[in-house]
Amino acid sequence: MIAIVDYGVGNLYSLKSSFEYLGIPTIVTRDKTEIENSDKILLPGVGAFRDAAKSLAGYGLDKVVREQASLGKPMLGICLGMQMLFDKSFEYGEYDGLGLISGNVRPLAGAIPETLKIPHIGWNALHFPKNKEKSPIFKYVEEGECVYFVHSYYAADCDESVIATAEYGMEVTAAAAKNNVFGCQFHPEKSGEVGMKILRAFHEYRA
Repeated sequence: MIAIVDYGVGNLYSLKSSFEYLGIPTIVTRDKTEIENSDKILLPGVGAFRDAAKSLAGYGLDKVVREQASLGKPMLGICLGMQMLFDKSFEYGEYDGLGLISGNVRPLAGAIPETLKIPHIGWNALHFPKNKEKSPIFKYVEEGECVYFVHSYYAADCDESVIATAEYGMEVTAAAAKNNVFGCQFHPEKSGEVGMKILRAFHEYRA
C-alpha cells in the first residue's frame, strides 16, 4: 500500500487515480499510523513552499515523514513535494525543508534567460547523467522521453543527488534521489504513459 500524504496541499486524487489505473493500491491519508503501516510514501504538493511546510508541520507529518525515511521506507516527492525534501527553499524568504536530500530550492528567475516564461510549463525531455547508473524509478524510461513540468523554482546545489535533468535555458534538476528517497520536479500523473512507467517503477522499487 502506498500512502499519499494529505496535508492540505496537492493534487491528491489525480495521483490516486493514476495508481488505480495501474492497479496499485493507495490510500490518501494524514493519519500517522496509516503512514507508518504503509509500504511506501508519496509526498505531493502544489503552491508555495512556506505554506506547504507550515501545513505539513501543523499536522505533525514532517516528523513522521523524516522518521519513515530514516527507517528506509521508499518515498517519492512530486513537484513541490520534491522541493520539500531538500534542506532549504528561497521562495519569498528562506525556509527549512525536510533535509532528506542535500541541496536548496532556488528561483528560476535570474537563472534562465529573460526570454523564457516563468513558470516553466510544458513538456521537456529527460536526460540521465552519463556518469551514473540509471535510477531504478527510470528503469522503464528511455533517454529523451518527455514529461510535464509546472514550476517556478528548482533544486540547486545538489549535483551528487541528480538522477535526471531537463533543458530550460539551463540544465534544470528534473529528479533527484538519496538512498530510498526520490523526488520528481515534473508531474508523473500528468505525463501520460511515461509518467505511468515511473509510478510503476516506484511501486516495484525495493530499498
